[in-house]
Amino acid sequence: MSSTEQTLYEVKNGGAWIALNRPEKRNALSGLLISEVFDHVAAANEDDAVRCIVITGNGPGFCSGADLKDDRGLPAGRERAVAYPELLSAIQDSPKPVIAAINGPAFAGGLGLVGACDIAVAVDTAQFSFSEVRIGVIPAVISVVCLPKLGTHHGMKLFITGERFTGQQAVDMGFVHRAVAAEQLESAVQEEIDMIRKGGPIAVIECKKLVRQVPLLSREQGFAETAPWSARMFGSEEAREGMLAFRERRDAAWIQDG
Repeated sequence: MSSTEQTLYEVKNGGAWIALNRPEKRNALSGLLISEVFDHVAAANEDDAVRCIVITGNGPGFCSGADLKDDRGLPAGRERAVAYPELLSAIQDSPKPVIAAINGPAFAGGLGLVGACDIAVAVDTAQFSFSEVRIGVIPAVISVVCLPKLGTHHGMKLFITGERFTGQQAVDMGFVHRAVAAEQLESAVQEEIDMIRKGGPIAVIECKKLVRQVPLLSREQGFAETAPWSARMFGSEEAREGMLAFRERRDAAWIQDG
């Protein structure tokens, strides 16, 4: 495991684990922390040993939102700070699946990380809240990645009340995929990683693009773009290996290599 000033980074069993590491601040989002997570995502994207990325928190909490007392300048050697929308875009645009491993409370801006991730697994005791309204502000930036999952029905109530909800309630609303006991979190996330590793690496990348892009298209545009897309995939070397492995009743090469 390597560490920078406010994050931890470790590659294991096909996943690049990025841990927010400000437990004394409940992993609040400072400019430096945001920039470090951005750098780790970029590094994981370039690492062939990484099939997916995991974002979690170190200590009892996941992320308490923006650090309202963060007034530090840039550390030596860093040219610029990364804006939070830039990090959320980097997570969504990463070619590799990104999993939120929500180990504890996630509030306000911290929920932007959950919304931006492709898969979310939470401990069942986690508490969530879009708490911005309680201090007279709004969850403006994170609404871009959270509302597509919550929808206007749940989003309206949670945004205007700031009420807390649990890991299981987050699952029921479609914001989180699984809620598990705290001691099962890492193994549950590894189960997700292992399922991803069974898919062809290029196919997984293309599936992520598919899910992001198709809902933005009209029906006519969708058929026009996905038919040749499907043909390209069926004609790929990866598809040929996958179908041959299926016929021969063996694991595909990418599973054997992993």
